[in-house]
Amino acid sequence: MPTSAKPASKRAASKKPASKKPATERAAVRRAGARAAPRREAYHHGALREALIEATEGLLAERGTEGFSLREVARRSGVSPAAPAHHFGDAEGLLIAVATHAFEGLTSALQAGNERGGSDPVARLREQGLGYVGFALRHPGRFGLMFRAGARGVRKDEALERSARAAFAVLEDGVRLLLGAPAPRPLTPAHWQALLATWSVVHGFAHLALAGQFDHVAEGALSAEGTAVAGGGRRAREALLREVLAPLLELQLRGLLTTREPVTTRELERTPAPSGATSSSR
Repeated sequence: MPTSAKPASKRAASKKPASKKPATERAAVRRAGARAAPRREAYHHGALREALIEATEGLLAERGTEGFSLREVARRSGVSPAAPAHHFGDAEGLLIAVATHAFEGLTSALQAGNERGGSDPVARLREQGLGYVGFALRHPGRFGLMFRAGARGVRKDEALERSARAAFAVLEDGVRLLLGAPAPRPLTPAHWQALLATWSVVHGFAHLALAGQFDHVAEGALSAEGTAVAGGGRRAREALLREVLAPLLELQLRGLLTTREPVTTRELERTPAPSGATSSSR
């Protein structure tokens, strides 16, 4: 019996450390793996900010503000959950940054429309409208947030309001030029009606297009024009803008010319340049 018990004790003694060793090794491997896992927190400060904004836009386009979370934005950016809060403070701060960035992009799109339109007031506003809707179709996540940020309870922010006013100023100055009411002349009720009608057309068109409401309408209109848009995507979007929206805006804007007022030479000299629109009416 003693001889048989001795090997058993040896076996027990030999098994004891063996049971601990794999657990220790596994823990060490996990720690090493965590250290070796390629994290993307080595972003340059500005690059990380842009990456988080881009991830937010993608998330908003897929899920809307209801499905937005900092944790998911961090996961999509390949950074720790704390990284977005470090840059933007909280979820609200990130949404404000995205909306501000969006209005800056919209302003650039409207100013580019002015450049394409040249000196013709109708062409400038038409191209602004195409730029407005084109921006919405290219950036549905940003566009969906810009005008409904308050629905999520996003606080007022000076930079956001400033960027929104800058975008509106480009549109307003275009309508002023069309109707012969350059700043600082006050806008009359008729001017405001024309301005809001122009904005409403492009804004509503953008939302309907994003919702797919023009898919069949555009197909019929484009077929009548003899324009092929097989495959959809960017080509279909451009055709929708040029073949459907552009003539619609042309018709509307030329109708507004009936309310145009005479402009003095002095007022024409104060008319804003195409790429530097500002307004003093607000």
